Amino acid sequence: MPGAIRRRPLFAGLAMLATSARAQAPAWPADRPISIILPFPPGGGSDVMARAMVPYLERHLGGGARFIVVNRPGAGAEVGYTATATAAPDGTTIGVIVVPSLQTITIERAPRYRLEDFAFLGSIVEDPGGFFVAPDSPVRDLRDLAALAREKPDQVSVGTAGIGSDDHLLMIAFARLTGTRLTHVPFQGQAPTVTALLGRHITVAAMNIGESLEPMRQGQVRAIAQAGAARSELAPDLPTFREQGFDVTGGVVRGLALPAATPAPIRARLEAALLATMDDPAWRADAARLGQPLRRMDGAALARLVREEEAALRRLWQESPWKD
Repeated sequence: MPGAIRRRPLFAGLAMLATSARAQAPAWPADRPISIILPFPPGGGSDVMARAMVPYLERHLGGGARFIVVNRPGAGAEVGYTATATAAPDGTTIGVIVVPSLQTITIERAPRYRLEDFAFLGSIVEDPGGFFVAPDSPVRDLRDLAALAREKPDQVSVGTAGIGSDDHLLMIAFARLTGTRLTHVPFQGQAPTVTALLGRHITVAAMNIGESLEPMRQGQVRAIAQAGAARSELAPDLPTFREQGFDVTGGVVRGLALPAATPAPIRARLEAALLATMDDPAWRADAARLGQPLRRMDGAALARLVREEEAALRRLWQESPWKD
């Protein structure tokens, strides 16, 4: 009809407004910061690793990504693992996971997470364990330590990062092999363990080599053995347990994981960013400077390692549970 006003359908206009709003909204990952949940207190090897990686992850993920590290210690890492497993699966929460503590917690008790609750992105660090004593300790090597433990049953105390930690498992393996009885003293992180060693409250500290380089440089602790299959490049002059006649190995693998229900495209982008970071020469140089012995595995390889280690740990638990 001539002169008639042609009205635009109301719902069509609303639809266009909604489409426009979506187009203007920032897309993941820039809409919110991405939290990296760290299940340990500040200052340890995992904390140093995560904070140092942030700028590299931001660069390789792109899209204006921002990462923040959130320390959620407690219950031997269970609090932090649970926070990751139960987070909204929207790509805004990543968690640092550590093999073997991720699995030992599920073997010891019934936590609020299962291994199936995680989607693994990949590994970052493999850090061998070691035994450390105070600088003026008469214990010079593992033979001295074994002799002291036989002479004083239950009086040689070993500080670790907690029940079921790699440090604790290393202590148990050494005690079984030598037929000795050691006293376990768990701590919340490395700093209080070193403090206890300096205060002569414990005889030995079981810690990882990479995260202990600074206390060694400062003369706070003296390493007597490392538990890698071979000597670490970080401590090439330090003999292994095997070299000293004790067939024991142990350590940690640190990596990243997401809530299992995180959409595949987000998982793929985050995994690609992690692998690109691991291949970045600048990150590799920074990691070496910070005492972070790198091990690059993609998400599938890390998932296999978690499962394989879980099976071995369950067999060990059935033989002799670690409870204190």
